[in-house]
Amino acid sequence: MKKVLLSFAMAIGIMSANAQSSYTSAIGGRIGGYYDLISGSYKTHITEPGALEFNLGFRGYKGGGIDWVTVAFSAAYQHHFPIKPVPGLRWYVGGGLTAYNSFSDYDGLKGFGLGVFPTGGIDYKFEKIPLNLSADVRPTIGVVDPFDGDGYKYRSFRGDNFGISARYTFR
Repeated sequence: MKKVLLSFAMAIGIMSANAQSSYTSAIGGRIGGYYDLISGSYKTHITEPGALEFNLGFRGYKGGGIDWVTVAFSAAYQHHFPIKPVPGLRWYVGGGLTAYNSFSDYDGLKGFGLGVFPTGGIDYKFEKIPLNLSADVRPTIGVVDPFDGDGYKYRSFRGDNFGISARYTFR
């Protein structure tokens, strides 16, 4: 047990030595969202204020005799603005798209979908450790929607598409 704790402490020390107040790229996870409840997240800055974020995840549902799983990929551009009183804290706006495929034993809940979304949120990079936290909202407009309601296809709007992310940062 002592070896495990010592190894863990050394790893934290090494990561802290590489920490910075800003970051170029980060990798981690995102929780939330409508199409992907749990996803892997990668964010990379292409300019000082501009960043691209990519998410790959899934959402499952089981109930009422229906098994339903959605696999989703999203990409977004984010333009950041500093919040001056707090170093490492920024807010951002941008937009992106999501592509997803739903698998179900019920025909009305399966197929390919595509949506576009504006996005906005806050982003914080800890100064002493290589950790980035963010929270966002992505109200999504369905351009192609696989869900079938009463025998017809419809385009959906998801205003409840929001999430939080935690990522390990590196240069």
